[in-house]
Amino acid sequence: MKDLSDIMRQAQEMQKKLAAAQARMEEISAEGTSGAGMVRVELKGKGVLAGLSIDPSLLAPGEGEILEDLIKAAHADARRKLEEEVEKAMKEATGGLGGMLPGFKMPF
Repeated sequence: MKDLSDIMRQAQEMQKKLAAAQARMEEISAEGTSGAGMVRVELKGKGVLAGLSIDPSLLAPGEGEILEDLIKAAHADARRKLEEEVEKAMKEATGGLGGMLPGFKMPF
């Protein structure tokens, strides 16, 4: 087993990396599209809606249900991309943790 002071040092380093990753998550953004790009949704940070763009042709009377479906699809696309970026940032931040405590799993 590793020396306790070595484990504590690694834990402190990990804490710094996690803080940096959390700060980076606030800056991460992802754009989702649907309807061949007619609807675009931009999400930032932890899923905050930062932008919405709708092609004017979808604003015609009777297009409401289609527009709703396209917004939902674009949001789902952006959310999936955002989650991938957040996961990647967390993996980068916690890359060295596996050797510190074998069998220990992070809660994310």
